[in-house]
Amino acid sequence: MTNLHFLSDPTDLAREAATYIAEHTGVPFHDIAVVLGSGWGEAAGLIGETTAVVDAADVPGFFAPAVVGHTATLTSIRTPGGKNVLVLGARTHFYEGKGVRAVVHGVRTAAAAGAKTLVLTNGCGGLNEAWTPGTPVLISDHINLTATSPLEGATFVDLTDLYSARLREVAREVDPSLDEGVYAQFTGPHYETPAEVQYAKRIGADLVGMSTALEAIAARAAGMEVFGISLVTNLAAGISSVPLSHAEVIAAGQAAGPRISKLLAEIIARL
Repeated sequence: MTNLHFLSDPTDLAREAATYIAEHTGVPFHDIAVVLGSGWGEAAGLIGETTAVVDAADVPGFFAPAVVGHTATLTSIRTPGGKNVLVLGARTHFYEGKGVRAVVHGVRTAAAAGAKTLVLTNGCGGLNEAWTPGTPVLISDHINLTATSPLEGATFVDLTDLYSARLREVAREVDPSLDEGVYAQFTGPHYETPAEVQYAKRIGADLVGMSTALEAIAARAAGMEVFGISLVTNLAAGISSVPLSHAEVIAAGQAAGPRISKLLAEIIARL
């Protein structure tokens, strides 16, 4: 396995991974990349025809996922409209301790593979009591509470319109009832305390989780258009009346899976 920390330029490894993917899928370039978080896995089978599946651990710089509910593969799918979609089932989380380069390696690889659009999904805690478990929420903005960035050196990137308003409108063409909110990424792997949830709420967050923000920043730096959507799997600590557990997250994702996967596939078909 290539060591991410000793490369002078992380895009070198991304290009190496993109070359491997092209060779092993038979698809020279992909148009759209999709990161499937907790609860969203069934969407891959609804996007279109699966043309190739690659074990993530075989791709330079990738690791098998450490989280139950995430797949260990990269999948190439051809949509009915003829676009090639790269589904990244193997997501590396910041809390795994592999470094921020590993966290955003999938995004950089997708950009190197030609993808101009990135779809980011996740399972998260909701701060709005009206968003019961199983509610999909569009991400309009984020708050990065990881105290780090995927960008290195004097790399200044404007994040004003990071989450595409155009793509959110496309999503509302599919489902006009979709709400939107601000996502706050904490480091994890522990869940947030009730005080931290109230802090997040006071600084403008509607959703809390452990992914997405760092990936979105890397995508913008790579010139990709970003669409984000969260699945509220539980009410956040202090808002929920019951203790939080990963089993609860998985159960909520499984219950909502068929509905939200169909929604996501219909949105991707319009991208």
